[in-house]
Amino acid sequence: MNGIDKKIVKHCYEPFPTVEPHKDRSILFKAKIFKALSDPYRLQIVQLLRDGEKCVCETVPHVGIIQPVVSRHLKILKDFGIVKDRKERNRRFYSIVDRKILNVIDAITPKLLESLSKRMIQQTIPEGHP
Repeated sequence: MNGIDKKIVKHCYEPFPTVEPHKDRSILFKAKIFKALSDPYRLQIVQLLRDGEKCVCETVPHVGIIQPVVSRHLKILKDFGIVKDRKERNRRFYSIVDRKILNVIDAITPKLLESLSKRMIQQTIPEGHP
């Protein structure tokens, strides 16, 4: 085939076997956790809770959005098991369930962000463009 490896051609043009992610529950669960953390406001909330339990009223000024929206984001984080809450009189306090989730967030280091950013920029610039 004019110097082209037949195995490569076969691999590139044959359909891949379908993989059903729902069969591996751990992958599905991990995807849901990343989805819960994919919102910048929710990441800000988790960062704030890193220092300990906070009332919703303390969270609002930090995040800079209105209380009902903060509460909705906290509910999402709670539904995914990232935060828990407790009620005290008419206030609701939130805290991180398992601090290991912070390791996941911290694994995205500035060096990794820089590397990924460069690759994203390179992919958006057409070849041969100065």
